[in-house]
Amino acid sequence: MAEAAPYDKLFPVSWDELHRSARALAWRLNAAGPFEGLVAITRGGLVPAAIVARELDIRMIDTACVLTYKNDRTTADPTVLKDATALAGDGTGWLIVDDLVDTGTTAQVVRGMLPKAHFATVFAKPAGRPNVDTFVTEVSQDTWILFPWDQAPQFVKPIVDGGHFA
Repeated sequence: MAEAAPYDKLFPVSWDELHRSARALAWRLNAAGPFEGLVAITRGGLVPAAIVARELDIRMIDTACVLTYKNDRTTADPTVLKDATALAGDGTGWLIVDDLVDTGTTAQVVRGMLPKAHFATVFAKPAGRPNVDTFVTEVSQDTWILFPWDQAPQFVKPIVDGGHFA
C-alpha cells in the first residue's frame, strides 16, 4: 500500500455541478454513439453513468468494480472485484463512464477488459488523461476532487476569523 501523491488543492464539486458536468459529458458523447450499453466504474462512476444513460437513452447497464483506494487517499494495487465482459464482450459499441481519471490505474485495468469501448470521464488529470477518449474538465494532478458524496454541509468560519477558502 502506498500513500497517494500530495494534494495541494481541494476542488469541491456540488450535486448541481456534477449533474451539469455529467450532462455536458453526455452532450459530447452523443455524436460518438449510439451505444449498445454502458459500463459504470464503481463506485464513483455510478452517479455520472446514471445521468449519461438517461441523456443518451441507454438501457443496458453493467458495472466494473476495481479497488484502487483502500481508504480515504491511500492507494493499493488494483484488484478487480467484478469485470464487465459478460455483457460487453470486448467493449465494441459500449461506453465506459467514470467520475475521474487520476493516475490512470483503474482506466488501464478496465481498458484491458474492454479494449474496444469508448471511455469517458467527467474529470481528468494529466497522468490519466491518455487513457480516456472523452472528458469534460481537466484539473491539475495535485488537486483532490471532493465529490458531493464525500461532503456534508457544515458551518465554516469566516476567513477573517481563521476560516479557509476551498
